[in-house]
Amino acid sequence: MNFKFLFPTFRNRYLFIRKRLQQYLPSTGQSEILGLNLGTGEGDYDRMVAAYCKSLIGCDVNEEDLAHAQHLNSDVSNLRYEVNNALALSYPDQSFDLIVSCEVIEHVGQPEKMIQEMARVLKPGGLAFMTFPSREFPFTYDPVNRLWQQWFRKPGDKEFIISQGAYAFGHDYLIGSIDFKEWADKAGFEIVEYQGLSRYLVGLLEVYWTGIVQSIFKKNARNVTTDTAGGVKIRPASTKEPWLVFVTDGILALDRLLFSWGSGSVGKGVVLRKKG
Repeated sequence: MNFKFLFPTFRNRYLFIRKRLQQYLPSTGQSEILGLNLGTGEGDYDRMVAAYCKSLIGCDVNEEDLAHAQHLNSDVSNLRYEVNNALALSYPDQSFDLIVSCEVIEHVGQPEKMIQEMARVLKPGGLAFMTFPSREFPFTYDPVNRLWQQWFRKPGDKEFIISQGAYAFGHDYLIGSIDFKEWADKAGFEIVEYQGLSRYLVGLLEVYWTGIVQSIFKKNARNVTTDTAGGVKIRPASTKEPWLVFVTDGILALDRLLFSWGSGSVGKGVVLRKKG
């Protein structure tokens, strides 16, 4: 089982990608789509994405993550893995019809450059599905860093004072909506969808404990090129959803019902189309 599905923020991102695949792409078995999962990590999404593609490449800079992803999805015949850098992709111009990239852009150091590389390797009219952590996160998710940003931070100071909450998981910066939309437009993308994922209830339920637990138990918890941290290291044993996932889905539904009016969200889900 993959117990990541029980975490509302992860589940919400996964559902966002699944629904967009269903909405925008041909049905399974009829696709001529060449896809790229940019920053595939442990391969959680690849089996699902590959079902909509003629062929799918999962790339990452972390070779250990790629090895695990290969093991996890070894029976998916139209999927292959390779090392590649999001800031300097080795693929020719206009190589892909689809790019999926989940929780990657906040780790690369030059997010605008990554958007430019995505536009370069996408064909005109090609789609990109992305998720990323939002700088406009709700107060309930990280009250310490939100108070710092609103009341005490001075020009030139770091975005955060503690590496937890919104700034756990190796996040040295978050993605602001104004910045992202400017990068996308400059790279030649049309923004088809731009929506908040996980709001005040989910933020309150996950708050600081998820980052602490991940730092102790998860392999490559900071999402770096080479993981040298000690401690217990756990990876998902399969891509199957635990039966308790219905509880998580109920939480997400309640979060949307109560707080869809709010501007704050833990993350963002985006659909881009390359202008052509």
